[in-house]
Amino acid sequence: MNIQENKVTASFGPFQRVILLGLCGLIIWMPIPLGSNRIWSLAILEFGIVLFAIAHIVYCFIHNDLLLRYRWQKHLLIPTGLMLAYLCLQLLNWIPAIDTVDAYQTTQQLLKTFCFTLFILLLSQYCQQAQALRWLLIAIIVSGCIQAFYGTLLNLLQLDVSPIFGYHDGDRAKGSFVYQNHFANYLALCLSIAFGWLLSELKTSKTEFDLRGMLIDLLSTLFSRKLILRLAIVIMVIGLILSRSRMGNAGFFTALAVVSLLSLFIYRRPPTLFKPLVVSLFILDLLIVGSIFGVDKVKQRLNETSFSAETRDEVVIDSLPIIKQHLFTGTGGGSFYTVFPQQQPQFYSGFYDHAHNEYVQFVIEYGVVMTAILGFWILYSFWLACRTMYLRNNKLYKGVAFGCAMAIVHMLLHISVDFSLQSPSNTLLFLTILTLCWLVRYLPSYKIRSHPTPDPF
Repeated sequence: MNIQENKVTASFGPFQRVILLGLCGLIIWMPIPLGSNRIWSLAILEFGIVLFAIAHIVYCFIHNDLLLRYRWQKHLLIPTGLMLAYLCLQLLNWIPAIDTVDAYQTTQQLLKTFCFTLFILLLSQYCQQAQALRWLLIAIIVSGCIQAFYGTLLNLLQLDVSPIFGYHDGDRAKGSFVYQNHFANYLALCLSIAFGWLLSELKTSKTEFDLRGMLIDLLSTLFSRKLILRLAIVIMVIGLILSRSRMGNAGFFTALAVVSLLSLFIYRRPPTLFKPLVVSLFILDLLIVGSIFGVDKVKQRLNETSFSAETRDEVVIDSLPIIKQHLFTGTGGGSFYTVFPQQQPQFYSGFYDHAHNEYVQFVIEYGVVMTAILGFWILYSFWLACRTMYLRNNKLYKGVAFGCAMAIVHMLLHISVDFSLQSPSNTLLFLTILTLCWLVRYLPSYKIRSHPTPDPF
C-alpha cells in the first residue's frame, strides 16, 4: 500500500456516524424478514442500501470528497464490478453465446449484485477506524444473538407456527429464516466473528509458566467484561445445535479447528490463553451445552446420512450435462430455477430450485471463468486475513482476521452441500466479512497518544 495513503486520517463526524449506524441497522434487520429471501423483504433491504448510497454521493459532491478514499477499495470492488458487467452482457446478448435463458431472474440478480456492491463500497468507506469497526462487530453479533434467541425460544416452546410469519419450524430451529440450514450458516458466520473478537481481548505478553496465574487469567477471560462476548457465543452455539444442520455444525467446528491450527504457525505472538479458549469452546459449548440442547440428534443425523437416502448428489450429477453445454458462458444469473427442471431426467422426492451445491450452481449460471474470478477473490481475502494475523500488531485487527478466516473456511465447506449464498442476508453478511478482511489488512492503526501515529503494519 502506498505510504502516503497510509497517513490519511479518515474523518468520523456526525454524518459518518449516521451512515455507519444505518449500515449496522441493515445488518441487524436483514435476516429478520425471512432472511430477506422474499421479493418484498429484499426490496426493503435494497431500498435502504440505495438510500445510503445516494446520501454518500450527495455528501461527497457537496464537500468535494472522494467516493473512495484508498486504492485498495477499488481493488476490493473489481470482482463485483466484473460480475455486474457480465450480468449486463448476459441480458443484452451483445456477444454470441453470452446470454440468459431467464431474463427476469438475471435482472433480479443484476439489481441485487448492484446493491451489494454499493453496500461493500459504503462499508469500506465508513468503517475506517477502530471504533467504527467495533460498531460493525457489535451489529453482527447482536444480529446473531437475536436470531439464536428467537430460534431457540420457538424450538423449546414447540409452537405449531411461528408467531410473526406463521411458518412451521418442526423439530429444528430456524429463527426468522424459512430454511434451517440458512439459519445455521448465518449463526456460524456470526459465531466466527464473535470468537475472533474475543480472541483479540486475550493477553499476548509472554510470561513464565505459572499455573495459578494462568487459572486467574482464564477466569478473568470468562468472568470479566469479556463475559458478554462469551455468553453471546454460548447463545449462538445453542441456536446452531438446535438447527440440527449437519454441515452447519460440522463446518463451524471444522473451521474452528483448521484455522486454530493454522494460526499457531501464523501468529508471531499467539495469545497466552488461545489454546484453553479453543478447548473451552469444544468442551463447554459442544459437549456440555450441546448435550443439554440435543447435540446427540445432530450426531444421529450425521450417522444416518447416506447417498442412497439423499437426492442432492443426483442433482449435482444431473447438472453436469448443463455445465458441459455452457461451461464458459453459463445460462444466465439466477437461471438454475428455469434450466434444470427442463433437463431433469427423473422426478425427485422434492422440487429443486437450487443445486444444493453453490460451486455447481455458479458454474451453471455464470460459467467457469466468472466463477473462478469470484473464487479467487474469496481465497485472496482469506490470504489477506492470514497476512493480517502474521504482520499486524493491532490485537483487534488480528482477532477480526482470525474470525474472518474461520467464516470463509466454514462457508467454503457449507456451500459444497447447500445453497447458503442464495439467501440475501447470508450473502450480504459474507460480503461484509470479506470486506472486513481488506479493512483489517489495510487500515492504519493509531496508538492512544496526544499525537497519534499510524502503525506501519
